[in-house]
Amino acid sequence: MAHDTHTSNTKRIWFVFGLLSLVTIVEVYLGIERPHFLYFTNILGMNLLNWVFIILTLYKAYYITWAFMHMEGEKPSLRWAVVGTVVFLILYLVFILLTEGNYVHDVFKLGTIKWNF
Repeated sequence: MAHDTHTSNTKRIWFVFGLLSLVTIVEVYLGIERPHFLYFTNILGMNLLNWVFIILTLYKAYYITWAFMHMEGEKPSLRWAVVGTVVFLILYLVFILLTEGNYVHDVFKLGTIKWNF
C-alpha cells in the first residue's frame, strides 16, 4: 500500500515571490529613473522604455499563470490553449493601442484641432 506524502511548497512560493518582486522592483526603478537611452529611443511608434514595461508585465503575467494556476503540471496542449489565447489577445490589444494612439497624436499634431489639455 503506497502512501502519498505531502510535500511543502514553501521554498517554491518564496522563490516565485522573490522573482516577481525583483521584476516589479526593476519596473518601478525604470519608471522613476527613466533612463535616457530607453526613454528617447523609439521603436514602432513607442519608446523603448514602454516596450520594456510591456515585456516585463507579460513575463510576470505568464509566470503567475505558470506558478499559481499550476500550468506547469498540465498537458502541453492545454498550456498552449490557455497561454496562447492570452498572448494573442494582449498582442492584439497592444497593436490597437499603438495604432489608435498614433492616429490621435497625428490628428492633434497635423490637424486643425489643437492640444487644449
